[in-house]
Amino acid sequence: MQLKDLIFELCAVPSVSGFEKRGTQRLLEILGDKLEFVAVDGVGNHIFRKCCGRQNAPKIMLDAHFDEIGMIVTDITEAGFLRVAPLGGIDAAIMQAADVIIYGKEPIRGVVCSTPPHLREDDELPEITALMIDTGLSKERASEIISIGSPVGFAPVYAELLGQRLVGKSFDDKACAACALFALINAPTSSLAGDVYVLLSCTEETSRLGGVTAGAFSLSPDYAMVIDVNLARVPDTKSFETVVLGKGPSISVSAATDVPLTRATQRLCEKKGIAHQMIAAPSSTGTNATSVNLTREGIPVVDIGLPLAYMHTYNELIDLNDCNTLCALISEFICSGEIAEQMRCLEG
Repeated sequence: MQLKDLIFELCAVPSVSGFEKRGTQRLLEILGDKLEFVAVDGVGNHIFRKCCGRQNAPKIMLDAHFDEIGMIVTDITEAGFLRVAPLGGIDAAIMQAADVIIYGKEPIRGVVCSTPPHLREDDELPEITALMIDTGLSKERASEIISIGSPVGFAPVYAELLGQRLVGKSFDDKACAACALFALINAPTSSLAGDVYVLLSCTEETSRLGGVTAGAFSLSPDYAMVIDVNLARVPDTKSFETVVLGKGPSISVSAATDVPLTRATQRLCEKKGIAHQMIAAPSSTGTNATSVNLTREGIPVVDIGLPLAYMHTYNELIDLNDCNTLCALISEFICSGEIAEQMRCLEG
């Protein structure tokens, strides 16, 4: 499978935050026997691994959160429309007329209602809780399929633009998950620096701690890489708050991550000629890295970012060249005996 295909397939798996287990069967169908499936744990994390076959080898964790922003049904009106509340930080500006899927007893396609500009009294955007979804069903029929609490996600529509730019929903963060899985699948077992675990963590979009806390606690890795999307530079954004599309993944220097591991990863990129962007994230990276760093006795973690434009919309945009570069970085990281030895010496 090509990386682009894996990204599109993985990002289309339904995994609205808190409902990640709905995607388990499809996830296993996509990955087949390419990696060893360990478990879906109690909170909804999916765990895969590939072992190096050596005794007392270090345990390396790659984390990419598998949940996506979405909504939850709060009411079914007498006219059959659905009221919803957001799961995660959805921009209200993009919601009207959005194409969505309601995951009830069976998936139901819907569209977010939109008042035509001819009939609007003002230009103020309604709160998401004031919006409604039209499924075309009566209340009686909708209630047979959809329940209060049913999750709602954006429809999986994907395309490749010019310049190898990919567009679609849920690249945050399943595009990074695809890169981690792709890199591990294609890494020869004999080249691995340790036993490598991919943690597809849950509830990052809706919980301060995220499911990664439980996952990292149970796996107890010797060191870890957290991979998440990073805000790409678009018109009218500040350069120090963003990274550049097409210039490679970012490496965060932060008080919330392990500085020696971060610098070792930077040197690895320089040695191997891997394009990367160094950024400062003073006290928080805005990712799972903070939680991993503070789990158990402290887990050394480096934070890596994939540039992404139009975050938290249903048309997020990434650069396939950045994805390929990210795969190269992950591959070198999990195969680096030098980093493994450095982490072992620091523990000693």
